[in-house]
Amino acid sequence: MSEVILQLQKRLGETQLDVDLRLPAVGICAIFGRSGAGKTSLINLISGLTTPDVGEIHLAGRTLFSSSQGIQLPIEQRKIGYVFQDARLFPHYTVRGNLNYGVTHADPEYFASVIRLLALEPLLARYPRDLSGGEKQRVAIGRALLSKPDLLLMDEPLASLDMPRKKEVMPFLENLAQQFLLPILYVSHSMQEILRLADHLVVLEQGKVLSAGPIEQVWSSKAMRPWQSFSEQSTLFSATVAKHHQTYGLTQVRLAEDVWLWVQQVEADVGSSVRMQVRANDVSIALDKPTASSIRNILPARIVAIEHQQPSKKSVSLKLELAPHCYLWAVVTEWAHAELALEIGMPVFAQIKGVSVAQRDVILTN
Repeated sequence: MSEVILQLQKRLGETQLDVDLRLPAVGICAIFGRSGAGKTSLINLISGLTTPDVGEIHLAGRTLFSSSQGIQLPIEQRKIGYVFQDARLFPHYTVRGNLNYGVTHADPEYFASVIRLLALEPLLARYPRDLSGGEKQRVAIGRALLSKPDLLLMDEPLASLDMPRKKEVMPFLENLAQQFLLPILYVSHSMQEILRLADHLVVLEQGKVLSAGPIEQVWSSKAMRPWQSFSEQSTLFSATVAKHHQTYGLTQVRLAEDVWLWVQQVEADVGSSVRMQVRANDVSIALDKPTASSIRNILPARIVAIEHQQPSKKSVSLKLELAPHCYLWAVVTEWAHAELALEIGMPVFAQIKGVSVAQRDVILTN
């Protein structure tokens, strides 16, 4: 499948949206940034609701827009589904009528698969006025999928829902990404939604791309620092469940070749792929390997970067290399940094309590 290629420029008041991105052909790509960064404006340009001043949009091997070639496909020819913050259902149609609106060629088997995925069967005869906010959003997602899009755009689809309704819809979004092999651009300002759903992350600031790439890479980059407090800085790992220790309620996961971590028991089969979050302030540093310690994870590492935080925080962030292309962030006090005389290139031992990584920090990805 082809990448989603975006090379766009658009004047938005005093902000110039200027984007040059190649996004994966499958999975959820989160578009993240402050209010006014250009997140919704970007997906509106892709959908055809607005027009770039200059640029190119390519999707599934097709050119949707090219200022140089004079190409501008109308919205209905772009094969793009759009789910808004509000469900925008037709009040005079039943759920079935809303789902079928705009479907040009009936496909009973595909219809049944969408209904099954989103658990819509009990709702088909009801009207929007009789649905909860979460149910309305599930119907809106179903309607977008039934158009058989090459790309699904989602503009903060959970923003208008209270926490119970968000929890209701979230599992459906996870299943959607796994069962339908299409790219999904997901606009959100919620770090928790991004952590749980996204495979790829784009950070926008005043119309410019600050960082883009796999979420594990971007999450730990400087682009995310403004949103991460001292207690929120963390590392994301793509890991594999290696074994369970039933007696002690622990699970061992593999982070990289010869890098293993014990965490609180994970509800996943051995061999499962997971995304795991390790908070930087749960990592401590030792110059010599401790002995007779209660800490289950003592990992040899090398300091490859040192970042001093704001003076008021009196803390230092350390980037530790555990293996080639496998990094862990730790946060220590300025006092510890000075007393241990920590420097780039120094070998150290990273210590992580097994109980510090719990089920809430682990997301099943297959």
